[in-house]
Amino acid sequence: MIPRDVQITLVLLLVAILASGIYILVLHRRTEEGLRRASDQRPVVAPVAGSDQTVKLTVAYDEDGVFRTRDVSVVVPAEPSARAKSVLEALISYYLTKPSPHQLAEGSAVNNVFIVNQKLVVVDLNQSLAEGHPSGVMVEDFTLMSLIDTLATNLPQVQQVKILINGKERETLAGHADIRSIYSTAAIHKAVAQLQ
Repeated sequence: MIPRDVQITLVLLLVAILASGIYILVLHRRTEEGLRRASDQRPVVAPVAGSDQTVKLTVAYDEDGVFRTRDVSVVVPAEPSARAKSVLEALISYYLTKPSPHQLAEGSAVNNVFIVNQKLVVVDLNQSLAEGHPSGVMVEDFTLMSLIDTLATNLPQVQQVKILINGKERETLAGHADIRSIYSTAAIHKAVAQLQ
């Protein structure tokens, strides 16, 4: 028979081993979460001064080949350029959540938005969006149509949109969709309406 003090020591050792295992598991999960956050390439957005409003996003659904409108709550500044940027950032954030109905590259963002004569909007997208964008006529067109229609829906005075990548003109978004021209919001809205 095993002496009582040895039995107590063995039980305490087993409890200590079990507690150590649980502690190591918790540390492992925290480390994985920390690494995931550290590898997140999305830019950190500065706080926006404005009111919390519901905006309408024109969301592309690649598998179905359609667009659907989604309402989201966003802090929207009063100044039109900042408002336009905030709305587009909400759309890109929607696409960057997983699973996404329309894939965009990690780190995709809007560098800036300029409004010229209150009718033309120049959207400057970052390099990550263009370089990491899936290649193909439909997916590239869907990205452009989604961005433009979302702008036109939330800023009705906008009639034309020009797309830049890192402040420069570029022939195509990712090899197919021509982004050298200036887009008519009315024509894009009509095309989106046909695919709803």
